[in-house]
Amino acid sequence: MSKGRDHLWTIGITAAATAALTIIVRNFISGEEKITHRIAQRYGISDPQFERAMSQLLGPPILSGNAVKPLQNGREIFPAMLAAIAEAERSITFETFIYWEGEIADRFADALAAKARQGVKVHVLIDGVGCDCVNGEALRRMTRAGVELELYHTANLARTNERTHRKLLVIDGRLGFTGGVGIADNWDGDAEDPEHFRDTQYRVEGPVVAQMQAAFLDNWMKTRAVVLHGEDYFPELHEAGELRCQMFKSSPMEGSESARLMYLLSIAAAEKNIKIGNAYFLPDDLTTQTLLEAVERGVSVEVLLPGRTIDSKSVRLAARQRLGRLLEGGVKVYEFEPTMYHCKCMMIDDLWTSVGSANFDNRSFRINDEANLNVIDEEFTRREVEVFSCDVARAGEFTYDDWQNRSLGEKLVGGTAALLRSQL
Repeated sequence: MSKGRDHLWTIGITAAATAALTIIVRNFISGEEKITHRIAQRYGISDPQFERAMSQLLGPPILSGNAVKPLQNGREIFPAMLAAIAEAERSITFETFIYWEGEIADRFADALAAKARQGVKVHVLIDGVGCDCVNGEALRRMTRAGVELELYHTANLARTNERTHRKLLVIDGRLGFTGGVGIADNWDGDAEDPEHFRDTQYRVEGPVVAQMQAAFLDNWMKTRAVVLHGEDYFPELHEAGELRCQMFKSSPMEGSESARLMYLLSIAAAEKNIKIGNAYFLPDDLTTQTLLEAVERGVSVEVLLPGRTIDSKSVRLAARQRLGRLLEGGVKVYEFEPTMYHCKCMMIDDLWTSVGSANFDNRSFRINDEANLNVIDEEFTRREVEVFSCDVARAGEFTYDDWQNRSLGEKLVGGTAALLRSQL
């Protein structure tokens, strides 16, 4: 009898250890090969071959006939999104990472619940880690009103490290919003103090909205296992403007290198200038090399990052630790001073713009589900560069001398944090 119990204990312990090892391997060790060879410059941003690479190598295709309106900070962002929800007639699809308890979360919950009660089909997908009110009243109000609400990867231990970081709102399949904003009080206001974040969201109309809807449905099908289709979700879309756009998405399940490759190909094609604004900037060795090679061929490279006001001190210290080679090689780095800088933007050669949810780090490149709106247009990029320049004017430059003169404590902590950068 004792031997039988010992045997069962051995089986149980072995099974538990195997399960734990499987979870660790699945969450923290990628089974895919990582691109390690340099991306050679074979064409510029203005070359039609670049657009073909974005459309055909990475996809989906770049589409003409779109209108994109940038919205700066919560003061512009939230009223526009809430007004669009109020005007919905047939369907609302909404995916977000951050949903934090507070006034803004309540306003969105009330607006979405009201439309569900009116008979509009409302589908909400919130990340299970990014939401701090999983059992809160705001979510209960939505479900009681008939909102179909799902939490992403809450019960799947094998994928608990893989989060949806996408920010997508699509109204009637015709109007879309995307960018970096979280549904939380921190994003309200006008970036006027350290309590109110600096961020940008984009209001989108035209054929590319169907790609935004498809990006939402990508995760809705994984979570709810239901296909949303038909006129309510994919109506016929006509030209709404003159912009050529692409809604680029990436996730570990469909090839985690796609977001990283999009950035690498864009940087490698630069001929004049690269401007990067990003909340979490932790480039790997190949990305660092690609940026330095751009400087070597005469490209001006500027990077705007958060300063002392940041929601993750370890990320800032790890980012600073990794900046030495870039600074020494001629990259200009600025740290935003007034508040948390949460934008994710890249403008190249006054023609190519990529904005959305993807940060410049391993988590966005290989772990999270991300979605970026890519625009190829001179006038649109020029306006984005103007906004970038205004933000740089509110930032302080971080030089190579500054990097060398960091305190011993910062170097030690930064070095340790940098070792863990793949998970930050």
